[in-house]
Amino acid sequence: MIRLFIIDDSAIVRHGFRKLLEGVEDITIIGEAENPVDAFAIFKQTGLPDLFILDIEMPKMDGLTFLKKINEQRPIPVIICSTLVTDGSPAAIDAMRLGAVEVIEKPRLNLSGFFHDYKDEFLAKIRAAAAARVKINTRASVDIPKTKLPVSTSPSKKIVAIGSSTGGVQALEEIITHLRAGHAGIVITQHMPQGFTKSFAKRLDQLAPHSIVREATNDELIEDGKVLIAPGGFHMEVYGVGGVFKVLIKDFPKVNSHKPSVNVLFKSVAKSAGKNATGYILTGMGSDGAQGLKMMRDAGAHTFGESESTAVVYGMPRIAKEMEAVEKELLLTEIASNINIIG
Repeated sequence: MIRLFIIDDSAIVRHGFRKLLEGVEDITIIGEAENPVDAFAIFKQTGLPDLFILDIEMPKMDGLTFLKKINEQRPIPVIICSTLVTDGSPAAIDAMRLGAVEVIEKPRLNLSGFFHDYKDEFLAKIRAAAAARVKINTRASVDIPKTKLPVSTSPSKKIVAIGSSTGGVQALEEIITHLRAGHAGIVITQHMPQGFTKSFAKRLDQLAPHSIVREATNDELIEDGKVLIAPGGFHMEVYGVGGVFKVLIKDFPKVNSHKPSVNVLFKSVAKSAGKNATGYILTGMGSDGAQGLKMMRDAGAHTFGESESTAVVYGMPRIAKEMEAVEKELLLTEIASNINIIG
C-alpha cells in the first residue's frame, strides 16, 4: 500500500486527488495540508508517508524549503504538481535537483477535467515515484558560475543519443557536468512537460563547463561540444544531410505514451547514424526507448544502459536489457567518462 500525503494550498487540487484515488486499492491518502508548516504538525499523528505530492508556491513555507527540511529527516519521493512547471520556472528545476522525482503540469483552468483526462498517467507516476530511490544532489545549492568559458564547436562525425525519464534531471546533470571539452555531439530526450525543457537546458548550460546546452530547434546542427534537448511536447529526430547530422522537431501524437519519445529519437539515430552513434538509456519507468535502442544496436551502434544500482527507477534500462538492446550496463558515474572516449 502506497501511503500518500498531499501539500497544496488549492482545496480544488486536494479534492481532485481524493476523487482520483477513490477505489484505487494500492494507494491511500494518509493526510493533506494547505502548506508545509501545517503538514509537519500532522506528521506527528500520521507519521511520514511513502510519497508526497507537493506544490511549490504556498503560504507559510514554499515547496523548496520544505524539500530541504524533509530531506534532513529522511529523503522521501516527491512529485511536484505546480503551475510553475508550465511557466518553465527555475524553481521547478531546483525541486528536481533537490530530489523530486516527477513533475505534474498543473493547469490554471479546468482542474476537474485535468484530473479526469490524465487519471491513468497520474496513477502510473504515483506508483513509479513511490518505488523510486531518492538521491539528493549535494550540489543543488551551489551557486551557478557568473561567467562561462567559450566552448568551441564543430560538426559531429559521431553522435551520442541519451534517453531518460523519472530521475533523469539529476542523472543528466551528473553526466553533462563531467564531460570534457570537444565531446561528441549529444542529443537527449528526457520525458518532460512543455515549457520545462527550455529552463532545464538553460540551467544545464550554466553548470556545464565544457558544453553548450540548449533546447533543440528544427534543423539545428549537431556539433561536438553541444548538447541538444528535445523540447517538451514535441518529438525529436536525427537525420543526415551533406555529411553532417541535424535534428528535426516534429509535432505528432504520443509514442509509448510520451511526447517527446525516446523511441522516436533512437529509431531515427539508428537509421541516420548507424555505427557512428552511441546510445544510453537511463533511469525511468516503462519501456520507452528499449525498441529504439535495439534498433541502434542492430545497426552497429554501441549501446549502454544505466545500472540498477544507480538508477532512481530501474524500468527503462531493465526492459532494454531484457530485449538485448543493451551491450553493457554502466554506473551513472561511469557514463560521462564513457562518452569522453568517443572520437
